[in-house]
Amino acid sequence: MAKTQKKTKTAAVKTKAKVKAKVKVKAKVKVKAKVKAKPSVARAFQRLSPAPGPARATRGKLERVKMPAQAGKTARVESPDDANAGKYVYCIIKSARPLAFGALGIGSEPAEVQTVTYRDLAAVVSSTSLVVQDPTRDNVLAHQRVNETVMQQHTVIPMSFGTVFKTDDDIMELLRSAYEAFSDVLNKMQDKFEFGLKVLWDRDQIIREIEEEDEDIRRLKAEISSQKGSTYFARMQYGRLIDAALQARSERYVAEIFEALRNVSVASRSNKPIGDRMIMNAAFLVGREAEHAFDARVKDIGSRYEKLTFKYTGPWPPYNFVNIRLKLERAH
Repeated sequence: MAKTQKKTKTAAVKTKAKVKAKVKVKAKVKVKAKVKAKPSVARAFQRLSPAPGPARATRGKLERVKMPAQAGKTARVESPDDANAGKYVYCIIKSARPLAFGALGIGSEPAEVQTVTYRDLAAVVSSTSLVVQDPTRDNVLAHQRVNETVMQQHTVIPMSFGTVFKTDDDIMELLRSAYEAFSDVLNKMQDKFEFGLKVLWDRDQIIREIEEEDEDIRRLKAEISSQKGSTYFARMQYGRLIDAALQARSERYVAEIFEALRNVSVASRSNKPIGDRMIMNAAFLVGREAEHAFDARVKDIGSRYEKLTFKYTGPWPPYNFVNIRLKLERAH
């Protein structure tokens, strides 16, 4: 489950903006660009993780769970008036002509989503108030719903949740200033998707298995059970041995899974596991042509590790492989 995002307190200010775009397509590929623009921005730049969906977990096998766009109303966002109107930016795509995607965006009634274009680049936007958007579940789902819809026909650079500009002209200036950087990232992300894979285990079950397999641990546990006096030091030693064995086993499982998926993915990213049961929290960048091969490989892995639970989601926009940050400077 994705971590709850924290609200960032910011204010709408007249700014000069520096845009830094970075993408890791392979381990040694980094794209960086720094440019200047002049947008008026309300900033809430936070990393966006895919929100939890109706994924099914299975033991010993794994079924692909595609994440459908979720419809319905989003959390209430005040309708913008002329003095407080802004443009919420969801993602950047390649398109030289104006596009409309329907009423999918953030708002008390889902806002109309359309594009602002510059040459062959387009920002996917909707009208909103020039305020910091609360990262509620509904708002985050609306952000993702737009990106997933656009992703069906376009390669996307997903923007961080809460990216708001004052006017279309400001967005066009951003696209103009960052044209080469955005174009380069889009070329590298062409026809690529992100898939999430989380692996969990029953810690107590694994400990029992380790005790059965490791003679030293089994003997130490028996000594602790038979002693009538203090067992403090014996318990400390037992705990250290168990922790070391758990760490070694989880690292082995994770390394084997990454290696098995290496030749059917373009890149991978290991994120911090969440909770005591999760041993792997990874994202994989997969080419469109390799999607079926990746899917089959994940299912095969799931069938080979009967004591692990796999949660497999996607396709997503490449949230973990494209990192857009706008560095603001106050205009003079």
